[in-house]
Amino acid sequence: MARTSRSRSSNRGHPSGARRTTLAAAVLLGGAALVVAGVYVSTAEGRGAGRATAGAGATVRQGAPGQGRSAIGPAHGENGAGQSGNGPVVSDYTDITSVEPGLPSPPELSGASRGSFTSDCGVNAGGLFNSDNVIVAPGVADGAHHVHDYVGNQGNNAFASDDDLAKASTSCADRGDKSSYYWPVLRLQNGTRERDAESPGGGTEGNAGQIVTPNQVTLTFVGNPRGKVTAMPRLLRIITGDAKAVVNGPGNANASWSCTGYEDRQLTDKYPLCPAGSDVVRTFRFQSCWDGRNTDSADHRTHMAFTGPDGSCPAGFRAIPQLVQRIVYDVRAPSLRDGGRTVPLFAIDSFPDQLHKPVTDHSDFVDLFDASLMREMVDCINSGRACEPGRGGSGTAAVPTAAPSTAAGAAPSAGASPAPSPALLAGAPAPSRSCSSGPGRCRTTGPSGVLTASAVSFSDSSRSLPV
Repeated sequence: MARTSRSRSSNRGHPSGARRTTLAAAVLLGGAALVVAGVYVSTAEGRGAGRATAGAGATVRQGAPGQGRSAIGPAHGENGAGQSGNGPVVSDYTDITSVEPGLPSPPELSGASRGSFTSDCGVNAGGLFNSDNVIVAPGVADGAHHVHDYVGNQGNNAFASDDDLAKASTSCADRGDKSSYYWPVLRLQNGTRERDAESPGGGTEGNAGQIVTPNQVTLTFVGNPRGKVTAMPRLLRIITGDAKAVVNGPGNANASWSCTGYEDRQLTDKYPLCPAGSDVVRTFRFQSCWDGRNTDSADHRTHMAFTGPDGSCPAGFRAIPQLVQRIVYDVRAPSLRDGGRTVPLFAIDSFPDQLHKPVTDHSDFVDLFDASLMREMVDCINSGRACEPGRGGSGTAAVPTAAPSTAAGAAPSAGASPAPSPALLAGAPAPSRSCSSGPGRCRTTGPSGVLTASAVSFSDSSRSLPV
C-alpha cells in the first residue's frame, strides 16, 4: 500500500481544539517503582473451558445497552465494587489535573533514529474478542481469564499456529501488516450483561459490564535516541506490563493512563478522571531492545529489554523499532460520590484476583510484517521520515499538523481526539521536511529535532510470571 511521509512540527506545546498533546516521551518504566497499596487475593478464582465471546462490535457509548446485551441495575455500594463485586473501587481513580506534568526524555545523539512509521489497523469495530493468549498460553482455551480486544491479525486464538497467523486476514490498511495487537477490553460497570456474561473470561470470572469500543487506536513505531534501529524478526513476540501486578508486585508493571489534552501527565496505578471534553487514553510503550537471537523466551520477557535512562540497550541487545500503542475511549469521569451509580465506573478486564486494578494493564504484540514493509519501516525511522498509510493508494494524503499551544491544564474542547504527531509522541521537536508526491520520499529542509523514548506493552498470563 502506498504510504505518505509527512513533515514534523517543532511545536512542543499543548495544542488547542482537539488538543493533540505530548505523550511524555520517555515513560521509562522498565524498572520504575510503582506503588501498589496492598496485595489483594480473591477467594474465588473461576476456571472454565471454552472461549469467551463478547458482545457486538459496534462502538459503545455510555448509555443504552448495545445489540446482544441486556441491562440490569448495577450493584455496587458507595465505594463501588464493580458489577461482579471484585472491583473497581472509587480509590482506583484520581483527577488527572492533580497530577504533576513533565516526564524526562533520554538525551539524543547526533546519529539518533528520529523517524516514525504508523500502521492503521482500526479499532476492532468488527468485534474480534476472546479470552485466549496465544503467546503465554498457546493451546489453552481461556488462558487469559479475561477478554481481549484484537486489531490487525484476524486469526489470533489459543490454537493458531504460526502458519495460521500468516495465512489470516488483517484489519490493517497496509495488507503487509498481519501483526497481532491485543489488550484487555475496557468495560463500563453499568449493569449491562454482555454476551459473555455466563462465559469463561467474562462474567464467570468476574469480568462484567458493557465493553467499550475505542474511539481511536494509534500504532506508531519510533526509533532510538542513540542510534539506528534494525528490523524486527518475523514472529517476534512481545508482552509488556503485568496482568498480575497486584500479586506479583510492580517489577514488570508498565501501565500508563492519561486524558487527551493532558498526556504530559501519566498515571501508573490509578484510572484518570478526565475533564469534560477530554477522553481517557491508555498508552503502551513496548520494550525496544532485542537479544538478536530469540523471538520468544520461557518467561516471554527475557529476549526483550527496555532501554536505559540514556536510551541505550543492555549489552548484547540491539535497538529495534519501538511500538507505541495509544488507545482512546469516549467515557465520562465516573461519579465517585455515589460509587458510580449516576455515571458508571470503568475498568479493564483482569484475572479474578487482580480486582481490575489499573496497574495490571498490559498489551501483547506478534510481529507479522512482511519483509518489504519491515524494510520500509526501518528506512522511514532511520532516515528521519514520518510515514503513515496513504489514503486511496495515492500516497499523498494530507497529514494533520500540531495546533498552537494552550495554557497548561486548560480543558480541551469536545470532539474527536486525533493522535499526536510522532514528534509529540516523542515529546520533542522534529526535523522540518519537504515531501514529494511519491510515497515515502522526503528531503530534510530544516534542523533535525529530538526524538522518542522508551517502550511499554502488556501481557496476560494464565500463570504468574517471574518478576
